[in-house]
Order: sequence, then structure tokens, then C-alpha cells
Amino acid sequence: MTSRLTTILISLGLGFCLLYMLQGQTMTIHLPSNQQGYQPEQPIQFSHRLHAGDMQIGCLYCHSGAERSRNAGIPAASVCMNCHKFVTAPFGSIRAESDDAAKEKRAVRPIVSPEIQKLYDAVGFVPNQPADAARPQTPIVWNKVYSVPDYVRFDHRPHVTAGVTCQSCHGPVETMERVSQIPDLSMGWCVNCHRDATLNGVGGKPAKATLDCSACHY
Repeated sequence: MTSRLTTILISLGLGFCLLYMLQGQTMTIHLPSNQQGYQPEQPIQFSHRLHAGDMQIGCLYCHSGAERSRNAGIPAASVCMNCHKFVTAPFGSIRAESDDAAKEKRAVRPIVSPEIQKLYDAVGFVPNQPADAARPQTPIVWNKVYSVPDYVRFDHRPHVTAGVTCQSCHGPVETMERVSQIPDLSMGWCVNCHRDATLNGVGGKPAKATLDCSACHY
């Protein structure tokens, strides 16, 4: 019986070793809480490449909580509406409608893209009509991309104050159509970043990033 159990355990061990060796070609094995590469679909197809990249809107305009809170936060729909009260569709669509209207000698029809319409539905906005509090509203439920374990305390404020760029932790979001988690957010990744900051500084300025366990763990 003991010999059979030993054989089974050895076989399982070899099987896991083989799976681990092949995982780079066939699959990705993550440790618990590691969601590296996680790229959830969002209720609105918001393009960071367009907004942060092409239009160069600063991260803190939308995620202003990063300067004054532990959490960067999701911008309120009212922040989106600062621009999208007037920007109703991609420029190409509006230009095409304007050209068609000129050729057909008619008034330009209002163009609202399907994704921006979702924003309008969320806040009860109808272009060219007065505001009406009685209109139904549908809150936008965004899917969180980055999460740390419950036993980890991460605060955006000291990182932003020290000059750590958003891309240092979130990758080149200005190139992403849909955001994905870039680092694995492991303790080793954070510790190595703190060691490098202390050794080489942040943005050309000296820094002393703590390695005290209590700074990040309850």
C-alpha cells in the first residue's frame, strides 16, 4: 500500500513538473491573487489610447483621487460630460455627416455614437434638450482591473507626491484601447521597486522608499 501511494505521489509530482515546464507554451499559471494580464471588458468601450495618448489628457484629470486618497478612483460621469456635452461622436463621423448634408443641401443631423449614448443614458442627458431630473438614469458599473489582497495597504498619495509616474505601475496606458494589469503586484515586485527608488531616486530626485513591513501590511 505504501509503495503504491509513493508511486502515485511521484507520478503527480512529475505531472506537475511537466505542466510547469510546458506552461510557457500552452498556458499561464498564476499564484493566488496574481491577475497579471487581466483585461476585463467594460460597460463602455473607453479608449485610453485616444484620451490619454492622442488627446494627451492627464491621468489625474480623470483619476484625481490619486493625489488626495489611497485610491485613484473612477471618474464620475459628470467629469466625462465636461467634454461629451459637446463631443457626441468621433470627428470622422461628424465630418462625414457634415459633408453629406452639404451635398444633399439639408440640415446636419445630430450624430451620437453608440458608446457615448451609453454615457448619456447613464446621466439622463439628451443633446439639445433642457435638463430634466425626471429622466431615468443608469449608473455605469465599471470593472476594476487592479486589486491588491485584503492584507495589503496601498496608498496612491505618497507615490504621486514622490513623482512616481502612473506608467511605472500601470504600464503604457496611453497606448491601450482596453486597460490590462501589467505587473503581477507581488510583494517582490513592490520591494524591488522600493529598493531601486532608494538606490537610484525617482525622476532624478533622491528618494527613500521604506522596506518596513508595517508600511504595507496590516
